[in-house]
Amino acid sequence: MAEGVTEGISLLANRYQIGPLIGRGGMANVYSGTDSRLGRKIAIKLMKSQLASDPAFRTRFRQEAQAAARMAHPTIVRVFDAGEETVRDAMGNTVLVPYIVMEHVEGRLLKDIVAEGPVEPREAVRIVEGILTALEYSHRAGVVHRDIKPGNVMLTHTGQVKVMDFGIARAISDSAATVAQTTAILGTAQYFSPEQARGETVDARSDLYSTGVLLFELLTGRPPFRGDSPVAVAYQHVSEPPVPPSILNPRISPALDAVTLHALAKNRLDRFQSAAEFRSDVVDAGAGHLPARRQVVPESATTTMFDVDPRSPIGPTAALKELDSTDTNRPARTQTRPPVAWIWVGIVFIAIIIGAVVFWVGHLNPLVLPSTSITVPTLTSQTYDAGAAKLKKEKLVPERFDTTDSTVPSGQIIRTNPAAGTSVAAQQTISVYVSTGPATVLMPDVTGKTTAEAWSTLEGLGLTQGSTSQQDSATVPSGQIISSNPSTGDSVAPGTNVDVVVSNGMVLVPDVTGQTATAATQTLSNLSLEVNPTYDATCAGGLVEFQNVPPGEAAQNTPITITICSG
Repeated sequence: MAEGVTEGISLLANRYQIGPLIGRGGMANVYSGTDSRLGRKIAIKLMKSQLASDPAFRTRFRQEAQAAARMAHPTIVRVFDAGEETVRDAMGNTVLVPYIVMEHVEGRLLKDIVAEGPVEPREAVRIVEGILTALEYSHRAGVVHRDIKPGNVMLTHTGQVKVMDFGIARAISDSAATVAQTTAILGTAQYFSPEQARGETVDARSDLYSTGVLLFELLTGRPPFRGDSPVAVAYQHVSEPPVPPSILNPRISPALDAVTLHALAKNRLDRFQSAAEFRSDVVDAGAGHLPARRQVVPESATTTMFDVDPRSPIGPTAALKELDSTDTNRPARTQTRPPVAWIWVGIVFIAIIIGAVVFWVGHLNPLVLPSTSITVPTLTSQTYDAGAAKLKKEKLVPERFDTTDSTVPSGQIIRTNPAAGTSVAAQQTISVYVSTGPATVLMPDVTGKTTAEAWSTLEGLGLTQGSTSQQDSATVPSGQIISSNPSTGDSVAPGTNVDVVVSNGMVLVPDVTGQTATAATQTLSNLSLEVNPTYDATCAGGLVEFQNVPPGEAAQNTPITITICSG
């Protein structure tokens, strides 16, 4: 919304007094304010008026604001109220102003802190732990943020982490807002998850990827991917692996490297599956422990003979290795002599059981107990339908996952997980990865740019310089691009040749003699020519009898004199 509109608003809903501007964003401005009914200080976010022209946005905005208002947690900026205010702009037009009334937080935006350089690893872990605590709460409430970035995180003066703008990104992306508006509200592409960059449906794991990007930036002072345009950055999120943070900041430990790279996995199945899991590992990494891969353990199997929880990230063996040999840490004995009798009884009992099992297995009739082990068949280079039919025939359950691949043709199977040749049980789910062909990028709009600017943008996206041709143009200045092939918005593969047509700064002057003065002037003005009429009283009829620039090519804005019969 233009500030001219907000200047005409002093009171919202006959309750909220608007104070000075405290923040400005692509889709909204934030003002301090006062709730006159409760007498408390608040923050008021006034959305841009162009969003209110979309009925789908208004409906989704109300729904998401209600969902956000139901979340009450110390790490989340509270939403107290939301609505729309009808006002008149500076031109006298009636416009709708969507607004949100929020908790007023005294502190600094995380983006201002990160702009000063990397923070200490321990502080980075503490900040990310607070963000993940907020996400764990919101995900349990069924709310995906979709726009985790430093501009949506605040640190209070006491160090408390506060996450804001829950649900607003979804209200924009689910409405009929333009791509430019959606990009503005979602922030830069630097924090997009790969599935967001591809335009796929997002879930809670997209928030965890964005948090991984934020953790990388806190540790190194810069995001993992940078480029000349949002499209170039989005392409890297989809296709390029990030470097370990320790390459940019040697103070980063291997444990934090591992956690950060795990959070930045391209496939959402390979990254953290919950905010709680991410928070646990990043806290362990901050304490110097390298997190181990978790395994699912039955709830009843919580202890071992060593009284160590097998679900512990370090496991019972590592736990035993960490026991100190000092007198102060050595476990106290609970009996006066070794329980020799009980040990021997246990050994004899176990030996009897093992012997019985060996005897029973050795005398089994193979026909009585058929094998339930199934070997995963080879499905590469087959279509998904053919591969799925083969798996079902083997009593296995196929599950499809589409992924880009530059070598396997679209529609053919790349690999399976478990891999071909692996022995599995019947009804085992087999992940089948199907190629969608090479990764594609969206052709950017290069019209109006010079060829040097265009090639710089295109090469940053992995596209290749093609042919350059020249063409007359009455509107495009000399040296600037008129059109491109592929066209703006086309999906193309990296390495595609891009041909451009460049204005030569010339126009084709037509023959206007014999035309009326009005028609001739209009024709020449449309070609960006400067028309200077003169009049000849020796002839009559009001027609053009002479033009000083003959028909043919002439430079843009060339003065042309036409002589009109006025007798």
